[in-house]
Amino acid sequence: MSRIKVELHENQVIALKDICKSFENNPHELINVLHKTQEMFGYLPAEIQEIIAIEMNVSVAKVYGVVTFYSFFTMVPRGEHPISICMGTACYVRGADNVLDEFKKELKVEVGETTSDGKFSLNCLRCVGACGLAPVVLVGDKTYGRVSPEGVKEILAEYLS
Repeated sequence: MSRIKVELHENQVIALKDICKSFENNPHELINVLHKTQEMFGYLPAEIQEIIAIEMNVSVAKVYGVVTFYSFFTMVPRGEHPISICMGTACYVRGADNVLDEFKKELKVEVGETTSDGKFSLNCLRCVGACGLAPVVLVGDKTYGRVSPEGVKEILAEYLS
């Protein structure tokens, strides 16, 4: 898969530099800068990571390492409705893999991808702390418990109308 080059406008670069300055360009604040930046831009493409590295006086490899280590960060745009399937032990044992397969089939995307219309993106999590509701699906901030493969169409229908 080839990487798409992202063109940043001057005002976006200024906003990005302002975020770094708000944390005094302190390399120990890198995670906070990345959080704030992802809040603003929605994701962290290579071009943004490069500017952060320069402003924070750290290597691009360090920024990339942090972005790829923490599952909260993403280098690709998320869908309008990000879907996360819990794959923790309780959820997995209760069929989360089948729920995930159904979402992949319905959305025609793989984990880590966004639908072509930009409506949905699909990801997995390790644990959301709602084991009693396993298997659990998050759509944005909304939690769905005891989800079965048959319930996937119903969940998606809420966001398609």
